[in-house]
Amino acid sequence: MRRSERPEGVDVTTTDILQRGLYYEEFAVDARYLHRPGRTATEADNVLFTTLTMNTQALHLDAAFADAQAPFHARLMNSMWTLSTMVGSSVAQLTQGTLVAQLGFGDVAFPHPLFAGDTLYTESVVVDKRLSSSRPGQGIVTIAHTGRNQDDTVVATAVRTVLVHRLPEGGAS
Repeated sequence: MRRSERPEGVDVTTTDILQRGLYYEEFAVDARYLHRPGRTATEADNVLFTTLTMNTQALHLDAAFADAQAPFHARLMNSMWTLSTMVGSSVAQLTQGTLVAQLGFGDVAFPHPLFAGDTLYTESVVVDKRLSSSRPGQGIVTIAHTGRNQDDTVVATAVRTVLVHRLPEGGAS
């Protein structure tokens, strides 16, 4: 706690709150986190991400080519953009400042394409957690991410395993 002054000279006590992710002990198996707001995908996102990652797939970059391709007849959002944005939307709520390392991804799937103009909404479910046997003060958490578009159609799923800090001695900071 710290003391601060209001403009009219009234002395008050304030509490500083630092936004952070969860420590190992704060993750609850089967808890579902809804990450909001959603993120509306744009053509600029698609072109920038695709070219930055040196992905020359015409389905992302060439409108004439993509429009002629069945079954979608449109440019598709780069699936790696979808995955990155889905995971990124979870960071503030789950792992900001508490993550030690990303350990891996599994079961990544894209059951329906995302298009420019669609909005991606993400939810995450904690599916497992255990203390690290080799790294005292840290734990391993497995999180299943699901991305849906504005019509509630699942566009991406992934299971992510992360290494996170345990609560500091004396409680949360």
